[in-house]
Amino acid sequence: MKYIKAFNVIPTMPEKLKPLQELASNFWWGWNADAFNVFRHIHPDQWTAVGHNPVKFLSQVSQERLQELSQDEGFLFNLSRVLEACRGYMNRKSWFQTRWPNAQSFLVAYFSAEFGINEGLPMYAGGLGVLAGDHLKSASDLGVPLVGVGLAYSKGYFRQYLNQDGWQQERYVENDFYNMPMTLMRDGVGDVMAVDVELPGRVVTSQIWKVQVGRVPLYLLDTNLPQNTPEDRNITAQLYVGNAEIRLQQEIVLGIGGYRALVKMGLQPTITHMNEGHSAFLALERIAQHMDKDRMSYKEAKELVAASSLFTTHTPVSAGNEVVSNDMVERYLSNYYRKFGMSSEEFYGLGRINETDPHEPFGMTVLALKMSSRANGVAKLHGVVSRKMWRGIWPQFPESEIPIDHITNGVHVNSWISMEMSELFDRYLGPRWLEEPGDQKIWERISEIPSAELWRTHERRRERMVGYVRRRLRRQLQERGCPHEEYEMADQVLDPDALTIGFARRFATYKRATLLFKDLDRLTKLVTDKNHPVQIIFAGKAHPHDDPGKRLIQEVERISRRADLRRHIVFLEDYDLNCAHYLVQGVDVWLNTPRRPMEASGTSGMKAVFNGAINLSILDGWWDEGYNGKNGWAIGRGEDYTDTEYQDLIESSALFRILENEVVRLFYLRGPDDIPEHWVKLMKQSMTTLGPVFNTNRMVTEYTEKFYMPLTLRRDTLAARQFEGIRELATWKAKVREAWSGVKVETVIVEPKHEWSVGAKLPVQATIILGRLTPKEVRVEIYFGQIDGNQNLYNTQTVAMTPEDGQQGGRVLFKGEIPCGSTGQHGLTVRVLPAHPNLAQRTETNLITWSE
Repeated sequence: MKYIKAFNVIPTMPEKLKPLQELASNFWWGWNADAFNVFRHIHPDQWTAVGHNPVKFLSQVSQERLQELSQDEGFLFNLSRVLEACRGYMNRKSWFQTRWPNAQSFLVAYFSAEFGINEGLPMYAGGLGVLAGDHLKSASDLGVPLVGVGLAYSKGYFRQYLNQDGWQQERYVENDFYNMPMTLMRDGVGDVMAVDVELPGRVVTSQIWKVQVGRVPLYLLDTNLPQNTPEDRNITAQLYVGNAEIRLQQEIVLGIGGYRALVKMGLQPTITHMNEGHSAFLALERIAQHMDKDRMSYKEAKELVAASSLFTTHTPVSAGNEVVSNDMVERYLSNYYRKFGMSSEEFYGLGRINETDPHEPFGMTVLALKMSSRANGVAKLHGVVSRKMWRGIWPQFPESEIPIDHITNGVHVNSWISMEMSELFDRYLGPRWLEEPGDQKIWERISEIPSAELWRTHERRRERMVGYVRRRLRRQLQERGCPHEEYEMADQVLDPDALTIGFARRFATYKRATLLFKDLDRLTKLVTDKNHPVQIIFAGKAHPHDDPGKRLIQEVERISRRADLRRHIVFLEDYDLNCAHYLVQGVDVWLNTPRRPMEASGTSGMKAVFNGAINLSILDGWWDEGYNGKNGWAIGRGEDYTDTEYQDLIESSALFRILENEVVRLFYLRGPDDIPEHWVKLMKQSMTTLGPVFNTNRMVTEYTEKFYMPLTLRRDTLAARQFEGIRELATWKAKVREAWSGVKVETVIVEPKHEWSVGAKLPVQATIILGRLTPKEVRVEIYFGQIDGNQNLYNTQTVAMTPEDGQQGGRVLFKGEIPCGSTGQHGLTVRVLPAHPNLAQRTETNLITWSE
């Protein structure tokens, strides 16, 4: 039956309890233990049952209980105290305000396909979304002016369950946005704010929801509206659908619709930050709007957009980067290239590594890289991998100069640390550990925590985790229809005192969840040792279309149901943020076994660090730079393999060797007080060295200082005086591109001496044909370094050469000298690049000429 009028019913809240609604509307409560406990105190079981969704929770609490609480002076006092803390947090002077007091117009728009804020807002799939959520939380803590932009998924990501054969099944649960901490944006007269995007033959409308994350607003677009067709209402239904066309539609709504939503709300971001390539179309929309509003040409608008765009790539495997077929690009985006005055092939080239290859599909990552003046990977090693993977876009530049930097990921400490560990830190580290988690000196006070206190705190969390695992396992076995005696045994799995290893993440084949199963006899002996037992908890989802990943889950489930192993190995279904909290706060060892270098960063191990767990991992992602030989264990030494079967054999053997000879021995090496002193020392070393580095406050500070502010300053410079700098730069680039074919290195003269002493200066001269360009419009460099066994240069450096006065026939003599700083065989060459004071980096024009 169709309705004729929609309306929303809200609970009747006693006046004294109305502050609960204010708290519920801001996810600040999710990382403040006192605020969390305010809701939990009302009805613990009901709070858990609603998945920590405070709006739905308050709608289900009985009026009798609400009336009872309105007369409870202790509860009211605590509520008042927490509300005061929340308001104080929102209004206090921030790091950003202190650092940049005059940056009133500064605003970052952070676009992401998913945001993992809290289990009460289930619109995330995994690590990308959780990182985006932690990015927003730390931006809030630091006071960085930032807004998030994403999609409001009516069904979110799938809920996982296993059938009797252990095969992953998926179901989707409808999200009731009106019973979630979300608010519909309305205009001045109370009408719902909405934006349109054009799809083939139709217009799709999205309404805008607002989620408050501390001081940061997150805006989510929702196409589930009556005026849209049933198919278009489902555009924002599910996260990461398998249908390529629906994903393209989602990306159009996210990028194009998302930017239009900001404009509709009167927001004017100075920087747009694309978290992965899903939102890359926003660059096209920004160009179009600048062309209309500021009367710019396409090339001028593109310069301005690139100057104020940052792109973060997360995918170290080429196949994992989103691509769109050219025919879909034609059907969905041809209006843009017509507006830009481009041919279809020129437009397709924006998304191709090889712009002239008609068979190459349109890459979202390629588009984002070409439309951003700055880009970064999410760990040091990932930066190296990304430069290698995308160097084809800049084929004439050395790999080390490919314009992809790195900022290593982190986690929002207060969202992941247990309440017990947080209280322990408060006592011994002081309150500043939470406000300034990047301060190394604060973390050095970890050594002052008595070993017994740290160990007992960690033991309590392990006990709670075991209780949680038993309850969850019992429920999943019941729902699977297992015999009564089987789910009754769930109460006997795991030992609260045994060494516990956690492995929880997406079940992709490269993450190798079953590496320990390569030798089942050895594994069985390890986990069933009566004197030194070991237990392993697995959790994670495979993408609905990833059958190899599903087979890994099936294998883990099969092994965990063996009679001799079922008390020692557990697989938990439907891994979510709540489950993640219990695991990272309770395990002793966090295991990570990716196939190097396919892990971009990984953050789950960072979350475990702050709770006293110790990492045991392949040297990949963040662990490649976090491991120092004394703060955990490394599997291998960072080797790369071509034979994956051989790699699995070697690394599984190494993993067993570390577990048997080091991990188990150290854990069970106890003193008279039953405290594993050597283990606790390792816990402290891990926290002290990793804590100040791998947190999102450090990460967002780095993004702000390294990218956001420099990009803003450059944009302001180029936009001054009615965009005079932009117009001049675009005109100059057009001139240089047209003239570049005439630029050549005619001769290079080096003194014919084969041996030079360390400390000497080797003079070099080069005659450069500049054609229609002047010496000020180029940078001539000596490019030099050591020579490897393949006759290639490495450990390279550059020295700028200076022009001599006079120019004859377009020829200019440049001179320079290079220092002889080390012994061995060295080599040099000369190159020419365009030079302009407003270029962001040397690769920006993608023009370079080398001596032959």
